[in-house]
Amino acid sequence: MRRLLAGTLSVLASLLSCSLGFSQTPAEYLDQAKAIQNDPRVKSAFEHIEKNRESILGEWIAITEINAPSGHEQERAKYIERLLRKQRLQNIHYDAAGNLIAVRKGTVGGPVVVFDAHLDTVFQPGLKIKATILDGRVHAPGVGDDTRNIEALLATIRALDAAQIETKGDLVFVFTVEEETNFTGVKQFIKDNKDKINYYVALDGGYEGFTYAGIGINWYRHHFIGPGGHTRSRTPPYSASLPLARAISRIYELRVPTNPSSNLNIGMLGGSDVVNAKASDAWFTVDLRSTSNEVIADFEKKIAEILNEEARRANMKLKTEVISNSPAAVIPGHRNSKLVLVAEAVHRAMGFDPPITPTGSNNASPALLQGVPSISTGAGPCDDSHALTENCEIEPLYKGIKKILLLELALAQL
Repeated sequence: MRRLLAGTLSVLASLLSCSLGFSQTPAEYLDQAKAIQNDPRVKSAFEHIEKNRESILGEWIAITEINAPSGHEQERAKYIERLLRKQRLQNIHYDAAGNLIAVRKGTVGGPVVVFDAHLDTVFQPGLKIKATILDGRVHAPGVGDDTRNIEALLATIRALDAAQIETKGDLVFVFTVEEETNFTGVKQFIKDNKDKINYYVALDGGYEGFTYAGIGINWYRHHFIGPGGHTRSRTPPYSASLPLARAISRIYELRVPTNPSSNLNIGMLGGSDVVNAKASDAWFTVDLRSTSNEVIADFEKKIAEILNEEARRANMKLKTEVISNSPAAVIPGHRNSKLVLVAEAVHRAMGFDPPITPTGSNNASPALLQGVPSISTGAGPCDDSHALTENCEIEPLYKGIKKILLLELALAQL
């Protein structure tokens, strides 16, 4: 009788907790993630991944060798479409932006969970890519960003099918275009589907941890404009490079905070086209980043004050161009949201002590800016992203695929 009463009280307490809106503890989320991990069907899916290591590696390399510069992703997308049509998926199609979309339907009433891996790379059209394997690593341009995560999604889809796993919610797999340039693909997808999405997971970099917010990134080109002239022409007026140099020196004296995480870089300079001319238009770029929009606004103000002072001092004009503007993407309280806590639990269940930061810069940011709960993570460690020397470790990818599969099941509900 006491056991029955205790059980009844436990159920009532649980119902009361839900009715009052109490959230689960991190320990409870971890227990749930481990329970999913130990389910015989999930173990079978993990075994499928282990048994198919060679084919996973081969397919990863094959996709990598299809060059896919931003705006030129069609060949790679068609290759992946052919692979998707062999699996238990519905509604495989392209949207208006060229994103490739496939749905794995849930059984009933679960959340809609989107997993995104972008198709495009940063390399020029016409580049011939040939992957090589050396010392346990795959070497090739684009092998990591973002091909490792494309392959991770494909491998999880096959493993789910092989283990005959069903989820309550829909799993939507999106292979997006133009992530590396202007987020055209993800913006189109969010525009079309915003109200249907419960959780959005961008796979792009990452392995041991994940991000839950997007860093703000603003790019500017500042010009000092003067009369110019020959090297021997009477001075003043000086070359426009003089106020430029003074401004750069002062800007780099500004103290950039580390908390909130912020960065400032002056990366490009321009001036005269010949050695013996004073610059009539000297310019430089500023890359300003922060997880705080307030910090960005404060630095914009401080930089503008410096520029105006140096322009007046040299009796020259100032012109500022905003190259791009992407605000910090932060949902208040998101660090303690269900999505983030589930993702943390999955990483811990897989044996990671995950770094969890608000410094993402990928397809999660446009989703977050539209209020869609989002994170970004990845399936394996790589080096030299965006360089011809890009390379990835092979062995961790298989664990990363299992992590992504566990995250799919924890969010879409086994």
